[in-house]
Amino acid sequence: MKTANLGVLFLIELAALAAVAYWGFTRDVATPLAWLLALGAVAVMVTLWALFGSQKASYKTRGAVRVAFEVVWFGAGAAGLVLAGAIGWAVVYAAVCVVSKTLAVIWHQ
Repeated sequence: MKTANLGVLFLIELAALAAVAYWGFTRDVATPLAWLLALGAVAVMVTLWALFGSQKASYKTRGAVRVAFEVVWFGAGAAGLVLAGAIGWAVVYAAVCVVSKTLAVIWHQ
């Protein structure tokens, strides 16, 4: 179960990136601007993860700061889905995030 949860944690990280990209692509704007929004949102998310979220982050976050960062980061994925009109998927994604992150804390992952 613990190994499976590590896989789920990785997949929800990727899903957050996909969700913000989906948000950008679904905007009612000219195609080049939609691409810019999607790729720009992903670039911001990747940069934030590299700086604060990854195991080799430049600036390690711990405790309440880490929790706040992850709520905002994974919440951006859920918000992207909601704003793109995929409310059902957003609810499922948020639920999987809550369960997986809770198990990660319990299991010290």
